Amino acid sequence: MKVIPLSEGAFTIDKTKIFVPFNLKVDDLQQRPIGSLLVEVQPFCIVTNQDILLIDTGLGFSKDGEPQLYSNLKQNGIQPQQITKVILSHLHKDHAGGISFRNNIGHYSLSFPNATYYVQKKEFEFAFETGYPSFITDEFAILHNSPNVTWLNGNGNINNYIYYQITGAHSPYHQVFFIKENNETIFFGGDEAPQLQQMKSKFVAKYDFDGRKSMELRQDWWQQGNEENWQFLFYHDIKKPMYQNQPTV
Repeated sequence: MKVIPLSEGAFTIDKTKIFVPFNLKVDDLQQRPIGSLLVEVQPFCIVTNQDILLIDTGLGFSKDGEPQLYSNLKQNGIQPQQITKVILSHLHKDHAGGISFRNNIGHYSLSFPNATYYVQKKEFEFAFETGYPSFITDEFAILHNSPNVTWLNGNGNINNYIYYQITGAHSPYHQVFFIKENNETIFFGGDEAPQLQQMKSKFVAKYDFDGRKSMELRQDWWQQGNEENWQFLFYHDIKKPMYQNQPTV
């Protein structure tokens, strides 16, 4: 399988839950509000034998009149129309902003009209109940009656090689993905396993719905993943979007 990180850039985020662009070359984290986190926002494209997948959709920023995701894909030789599946860990605005694209008259359309979108039904309902600032419902309301959506209910698999599991630690219906093909396993832990360093340390994050569960899940995934040589994808890691333990010979 081929993995392509699709970074929208680096940002800081504080208690306001507003993502502020951060230039790694010139900006100083100490000049941002106390408690600011420095994160990357980085969807992933995965090319498998069956599909061209997109995992999460970023903040949905535009660049030169089109979604930044489009230009990121094109730079890697993939046209947006080639995306066959969009799988979503959850609907927080930094993961769901690129689900749709808003034109210059305010109309929303699906960013990937040839793809099937896979969304946990309870996550969608929870997002609408909760709303701003964590969720920008206008950006994903189009999913409600769309024929492009497959609603997920609990744990399961897609085409017997994409396995999804509700973990509910970062948000109540957050899910993670295991993509298994040709004796390879790619693991995407969304915001419960967002950065490499978090896998190696033991801490409870205040921004999680259930921080202790997130911590315990990270420990379990890290141990099992290294034993089984998973490729980890880190959505918010500034330096290391992917990691795979090298097997011993």
